[in-house]
Amino acid sequence: MKALRFLLIIVCAYFLASCVSTKQADSNSNLERARQTLDSLYLNYSVSNSHLLRENYPFNEQYKVTYLASENQTNMPNQFSYLWPYSGTFSAVNSLLEATHDKKYQQLLEKQVLPGLEEYFDTERTPIAYSSYIRTAPTSDRFYDDNIWVGIDFIDIYQITKEKKYLDKAQLIWNFIESGTDSLLGDGIYWCEQKKFSKNTCTNAPASVLAFKLFEATQDSTYFYQGKEMYSWTKEHLQDKTDYLYFDRINIDGSVGPAKHAYNSGQMMQSAAIQYKLTKDTVYLIDAQKIAKSCYDYFFRDYVTASGKQIRLLKKGDVWFSAVMLRGFAELYSLDKNDMYVTEFAKSLDYAWLHARDEYGLFGVDYSGECCDPKKWLLTQAAMVEMYARLAILNCNL
Repeated sequence: MKALRFLLIIVCAYFLASCVSTKQADSNSNLERARQTLDSLYLNYSVSNSHLLRENYPFNEQYKVTYLASENQTNMPNQFSYLWPYSGTFSAVNSLLEATHDKKYQQLLEKQVLPGLEEYFDTERTPIAYSSYIRTAPTSDRFYDDNIWVGIDFIDIYQITKEKKYLDKAQLIWNFIESGTDSLLGDGIYWCEQKKFSKNTCTNAPASVLAFKLFEATQDSTYFYQGKEMYSWTKEHLQDKTDYLYFDRINIDGSVGPAKHAYNSGQMMQSAAIQYKLTKDTVYLIDAQKIAKSCYDYFFRDYVTASGKQIRLLKKGDVWFSAVMLRGFAELYSLDKNDMYVTEFAKSLDYAWLHARDEYGLFGVDYSGECCDPKKWLLTQAAMVEMYARLAILNCNL
């Protein structure tokens, strides 16, 4: 009997060591992928003698961005990235710093990412905030969601480093976000300071996340209650009650923009998970779990690989939206320890590494690689860095 018990102990120890070794290998593999993709990003998008980056690769001198252009910029070629894609590099480097605690990534932030970010900082208008294009160009619009994503990055880097200058930036951005609210439609944050036509999930959902993160950093209950109000407003006005996912926006006339994007539902998932962490009220955990299941059903698809294996693959689309959705899944996993969703995410990212990269190490928007994109967007590359880094963090905890 003693011999059998000893043998069982040896076998269990072997499998435990094997499991730990596999997780460590997965973590190291994803870290290496994140590092390589970041290197490819800077190799292909950097601008000589500048901290700024190009919007696309390959770069076209006559390229014009239309999706965020103000009236002053409509016919102007864009030499550099808009703020939104550029800010993706902030998230990417933050995630690598969190995954590795390697000071070189903080140095990269201080010497490359943040100096470039300041090129978008607008001090001419009040409240001061980041504009959508560099301040030396004709005046550009200022988007509340652009600023919220940057604010989240600043509070995240504050939590890693505890350097107050990052917290100060996040609070400065919050002042701008507060200026984007009014009583129309019963509260809610607009999408754009200059185009107040709609109040969007992409402003209100991440604003609630930022508010809760500010509360965690400062213990100022004002942020906590603001986060709760934004979460409740978004749930009331923009959730599809049939599947728990979120519509894109509500227009000032009360009509709803019906599109459903991964980042919108992902941010409400993350907000719900954070509220559960802060309050222990299971209603928020249930909210997050319902959103997670619907995100998995809606934003993944059945896919048969060339070898005949059937997997669930993230749908083709905006890769950065998927990266933000992963933040929600990661937050939820930290609470309920259900690893199904993050494991399925990892399978998609494994497949993308082998099939969706080109000869320059850059990714297209189709994780299967079946649709080849001749033009590669900066934000897509930054999102891939972030996701691989987050998977490395998650693999250490699975």
